[in-house]
Amino acid sequence: MRFLILGGTAWLGSTIATAAMHHGHKVTCLARGESGQVPVGIRFVRGDRSRPDAYAQVASEDWDVVVDVSRQPGQVTDAVQALGERAGSYTFVSSGNVYADAATPGQDERGHLLEALPGDVMESMDSYGEAKVACENRVLERFGAGRSLIIRSGLIGGPGDLSDRSGYWPLRFSEPAGADGSVLVPDTPGLLAQLIDVRDLAEWIVDAGEDGTTGIFNATGETVTLAEHLAVARAVAGHTGPIVGAAAQWLLDHKVGPWSGPRSLPLWLPLPDYAGFNARDSAAARAAGLVTRPLAQTLADTLRWERRRVPEGPRRAGLADADESALLAELAAG
Repeated sequence: MRFLILGGTAWLGSTIATAAMHHGHKVTCLARGESGQVPVGIRFVRGDRSRPDAYAQVASEDWDVVVDVSRQPGQVTDAVQALGERAGSYTFVSSGNVYADAATPGQDERGHLLEALPGDVMESMDSYGEAKVACENRVLERFGAGRSLIIRSGLIGGPGDLSDRSGYWPLRFSEPAGADGSVLVPDTPGLLAQLIDVRDLAEWIVDAGEDGTTGIFNATGETVTLAEHLAVARAVAGHTGPIVGAAAQWLLDHKVGPWSGPRSLPLWLPLPDYAGFNARDSAAARAAGLVTRPLAQTLADTLRWERRRVPEGPRRAGLADADESALLAELAAG
């Protein structure tokens, strides 16, 4: 089969392209080429999706599967218009951020969506969910339900995760900031977590393209409590030091942010407002062939990658050693 990956030089796109190549398909990546190199053996077509001639080199070819990971509605509109007559199917990787309700765990694909972004350009991440809704709509309008696969992905992690959300905890347990080996964790009983390995998501995207799977699917890792996730991270790191829990309000009062970003504790989310944000129902995707590896394998592989990694600038999520040491000292002082 002939796969066209719109992107293919950044993390997810490159992983999809590699998986398709390993399946024996002919793979082309269309990208600016600024996020990295395409894997060896894959055809690269340079194209800037913000330009009207972006698809000139591929629009005259036939494609069995087009895969798109964009967050910009205008880019998706141009792509589906340029490729609509030449592509057998269109896979769009969307996000669980499209749902309006973040408080209810276990929601499936019938959940109410945010209003679609009215314009073509997502100006900031504050409108990420709305932009992805608009992208979904534009794929469905051009390709129809019978030729479209919309994948609403949960949190993606694994080796290569530059967001630091999946790598922070195994690395922190491997290299505690506390002098006595203590690690600061959020004390949030009942908070759920889902992490899908980028390799598993990519493999299913390729499998679904081969099988002609269409429809709309949530794609997430297995649902566990955050406490269970942290226990797995601790185990793969071999940590035996103290675990120091801090209540959500204490963390907020001390300027520790949830989920990601500087001075944060990754994967932690305030309850009850975000009880369902990382707890979607992906039973339909699993019935359609999605297979996910054990969380321990993902975190162990991510830890190995983290230990080899040379960070470029500050990390994008987590606490710096000095910040965590100061917070631990304050907790110990009562």
